[in-house]
Amino acid sequence: MKYEAVIGLEVHAQLNTESKIFCSCSTQFGNKPNENTCPICLGFPGVLPVFNKKVADLAILLGLATDCSIVERSVFERKNYFYPDLPKGYQITQFALPICAEGKVTINVDGENKDIRLNRIHLEEDAGKSIHGENLDDPNYSYVDLNRTGTPLVEIVTEPDLSSADEAKAYLEKLKLIIEYLGVSDCNMEEGSFRCDANVSIRIKGDTELGTKSELKNMNSFSNLKKAVDYEIARQIKLVESGDRVVQETRLWDATEGKSRPMRSKEESNDYRYFPEPDLPPIFVDNDWVEKIRKTLPELPEAKKERFIADYGLPDYDAGLLTSSIPLADYFETAMKGFDDGKMLSNWVMTELLGALKADNREITDCPVAPESLVGLVKMIKSGKISGKIAKEVFEEVYKTGKAPEKIVEEKGLVQISDSGELEKIIDDIIAANPTEVEGLRAGKTKLMGFFVGQCMKATKGKGNPQLINKLLKEKLG
Repeated sequence: MKYEAVIGLEVHAQLNTESKIFCSCSTQFGNKPNENTCPICLGFPGVLPVFNKKVADLAILLGLATDCSIVERSVFERKNYFYPDLPKGYQITQFALPICAEGKVTINVDGENKDIRLNRIHLEEDAGKSIHGENLDDPNYSYVDLNRTGTPLVEIVTEPDLSSADEAKAYLEKLKLIIEYLGVSDCNMEEGSFRCDANVSIRIKGDTELGTKSELKNMNSFSNLKKAVDYEIARQIKLVESGDRVVQETRLWDATEGKSRPMRSKEESNDYRYFPEPDLPPIFVDNDWVEKIRKTLPELPEAKKERFIADYGLPDYDAGLLTSSIPLADYFETAMKGFDDGKMLSNWVMTELLGALKADNREITDCPVAPESLVGLVKMIKSGKISGKIAKEVFEEVYKTGKAPEKIVEEKGLVQISDSGELEKIIDDIIAANPTEVEGLRAGKTKLMGFFVGQCMKATKGKGNPQLINKLLKEKLG
């Protein structure tokens, strides 16, 4: 506890546009290598980039959703460095004047809210992709795929406000959810359209000076981010405690080995020799443009969560889980049409439905149980037509076959027995057949009540109304 971590994150999100940021090439993922290219994104001599206005629209939308100021005049610059998958030898980005500045994202860790300040959101083009020998037939070669070159990105840069791996993970999850709600990016981490760099340093608790930072590059999963940040904090503490010093460098996370390794020394901004991009004019964003974009803002995750709590009577945890993805929230809201017990339905969605999907490795978008079917099943439980136990059997059948639950109940004769007279006869027979247990119960062995309930459910093949059975047993056994 002698040290504290100071963490800042830089998140790159590929924007949902059909064409690239400065040319008309497709941004479609998965095409043949180097197919989505042209002289402009390949940096041929004499070509001129033309800015894609949709890119600015999406960046402004994200800026408004994260309480940023939208900058009236922003400028593109050239960031100069050499890398095999950077065909021009420089990257067009925003440096001194980004399109959005000074926002925030609120996270919750261990029940405590914390505002993570955003330094900026800026626009830039992506580089290509290097594919190294271990992924190819011949390990002696590396290949370059330039399809991704020129794909539009936003880079969201935090202030160094994060102090643990848990906070970093919570921030990344919250930011991803906001972006998905906006439709700004598909945030597909496996395809690389949402990735994160973490700048990590340590200092003695109470110090105000920042320590020397290491950058963890291109992490594309929440779990890897958490593991990598935890590892880096521990590595730096160990260095300092042993009398060594932390070197400013970029490091790669090896998920297989569970450790980071040096990639290159970390550059300072002046190493990139930034200067204004001569072939692109500034972007001027007036108030009319901003207000036009503001009108398209959808309901954001936090607002939807609060509405679920207010409208459906859900606990905070349920509402948070159900709004953790747009398709899941839509599924729940569709099911709630014409139903008045949000908590009852929430329990079935979170436990039975999501449990079955997880076991089957399926997403809610591929769910075989229609919202109308699930709410139909829950309605039968609430009305007393079927028991909760029978409902679970019916759910499994609905999940496997897609049949309506009402039809399954009818075909299999699963309607719950709620006739007092019929149940009394069954209970009388069970009491008569078990005098020793009756005597034990009346002598104070209260756990034997479960025995009698079980016998009744067995005799009714699970179709007896459990509440009514309990009531009748208590009356007859005192």
